[in-house]
Amino acid sequence: MKEFQIRHVLFAVAFGFVSVLGTSVSAQNLDEVLGVRASTTVDGRKSQLKIDALTDQTRDLLTQFKQVMKIVDGLKVYNLQQERLIRNQVTEMRELNESIDNVSEVERQITPLIERMISNLEKFIELDSPFLITERRERIVFLRDTLDRADVSVSEKFSQVMQAYQIENAYGSTLEAYSDIIQLDGADRQVDILKWGRVSLVFQTPDGAVSGVWDNKARGWEILDGSYSGGIRDAVRMARKTATADIVRLPVAAPGE
Repeated sequence: MKEFQIRHVLFAVAFGFVSVLGTSVSAQNLDEVLGVRASTTVDGRKSQLKIDALTDQTRDLLTQFKQVMKIVDGLKVYNLQQERLIRNQVTEMRELNESIDNVSEVERQITPLIERMISNLEKFIELDSPFLITERRERIVFLRDTLDRADVSVSEKFSQVMQAYQIENAYGSTLEAYSDIIQLDGADRQVDILKWGRVSLVFQTPDGAVSGVWDNKARGWEILDGSYSGGIRDAVRMARKTATADIVRLPVAAPGE
């Protein structure tokens, strides 16, 4: 009976020891499980933070990439435009070089032409009626001096010659009166000269006593009778704006063959 009780007590003690041991083991396993889960949670949070950071970096890189691609596209368009501009400039340079070559050739040809134009103008003046003769001869001297100047461009020389031609052409339609000294009977006389275009060139002494007309065929002055004195006097006043325009009587050379 006692032996049975002792065995029962031992069994109870053993069972209690086992129970206590099992409880201890279970608690230890739970702590380990909870520790693992906590560690996993922390690691997961860290991983998520890394993922979020990488996502933000990726998004920033994508944004930067898009911006860079826009710049690249703009540069492509700009480069194409610059290539077209360079091609056009090359074409213009080639045309300018050709023009320069042509200008050099024209300059070599135009200089003798200018010289011939001056010579022809000088001959025309000497064969024309001698009105404003000093002024017109000085213009020829000026043109010849300009032709020999290296600091004046060929275009400017040609322009000055053309201007001289225009002035000579305008003389044919202008009415002018001026004082001059001419030779009459071998003596110098102060007279008033009247130029009516190229139709009539006459003179009259200041006192109105002597009047005359230029005879271009004879290349000399011809004294007129008194019938023209009044007409010449009035025409001189009209040219000087001291009298109103009116009909006057002037000598005119008859047309020849």
